[in-house]
Amino acid sequence: MRRALVLPACVAAALIASAAVSGCGSSSSPPASTAGTTGTSASSASATTTITIGLPNSTPSFANSDVAVAQAEGFFKQEGLVVNVDNLSSGVPVVQGVVGGSLQIGASSIEPVVNAAAAGAPVQIVGSYADKLTVNLVTDKDIATPAQLRGKRVGIQAVNAFREVMTRMVIEGAGLTSSDVTEVPSSSSAYISELLAGEIQSGVLQEEQTLKALNKDKGLHTMLNYEKAYPNYFYGAYVVNKSWLAANQVTAGKFLAAITLAHRFMYDHEAATVAIVAKNTGYTTATIQQAYQVLLTQEQAFPVNTGLSAARISATIATMQRYKTLTGGTAPSVSSLLDTTVADGVADKLGTLGKPLDS
Repeated sequence: MRRALVLPACVAAALIASAAVSGCGSSSSPPASTAGTTGTSASSASATTTITIGLPNSTPSFANSDVAVAQAEGFFKQEGLVVNVDNLSSGVPVVQGVVGGSLQIGASSIEPVVNAAAAGAPVQIVGSYADKLTVNLVTDKDIATPAQLRGKRVGIQAVNAFREVMTRMVIEGAGLTSSDVTEVPSSSSAYISELLAGEIQSGVLQEEQTLKALNKDKGLHTMLNYEKAYPNYFYGAYVVNKSWLAANQVTAGKFLAAITLAHRFMYDHEAATVAIVAKNTGYTTATIQQAYQVLLTQEQAFPVNTGLSAARISATIATMQRYKTLTGGTAPSVSSLLDTTVADGVADKLGTLGKPLDS
């Protein structure tokens, strides 16, 4: 049963390394008395700051719709932010944009961030959009086990991008290698059509994509739920350039405050959230309603406090090493990769929420 919330008073690593060198240089909202309590004064909040953030999908996903909720419910506005969104093909160009300076904040699965840091890029994780995996491996029904992917065509985004990493984890866990399958590069928006057309026999799909695909073709099934298979794997990071963070702590805090308020709103306002996410992603209300039950009611994938667990990030880096998806060089330490200072400050000001929604 869902707990109600109470608001208190790399393309390749070499490319990223190169970028590091060049880039070093209408629904009911919570009461205003609690929804925007970030500790900023009225005068400072009235000063508007414009930032550009990058999202890792050409078509918005439910997992990244916290930004759309923060926009629709006015959380960015009340924090004094104008947030421009750049939808990119995967986390790899998002991280490159952060390193190069075209993006102030990026949303990416953790793998491109870790690989960029391993290659020497000055990246730092400061927040999370979904700290648990929100995807499934969808295959033809005659593929019942990972070992049966041998000889099949599997959909990926790009080498070292999220979906390729997730696919590699499954096939290598079954004792296969990438040479045992045919990798088919594709955009996130094309996976369903390619599965339906038989152009690929396996694809890593977000929850709403999974529901749509299974509804359209009864010959498909969810072979693997990643959150259940890898419960300690950290998924979605908000990442910044270390030099930008050093000069923009207040702006980073305002962004994370708005995102935290968006996450809390999502748990407390189901109907409004479903409407916003359906509009943002282009999926039907019925599909998003189903996805809501999985992602928020069952899995509670969106953090309501910082969402930054050093233990989970450490375990994820170890998993990347195990499956050889860490490609940038020496694994970065968690202490160098993670900065919780701003997120901790936001949690202190907003008040932390207890179990079961305590991430």
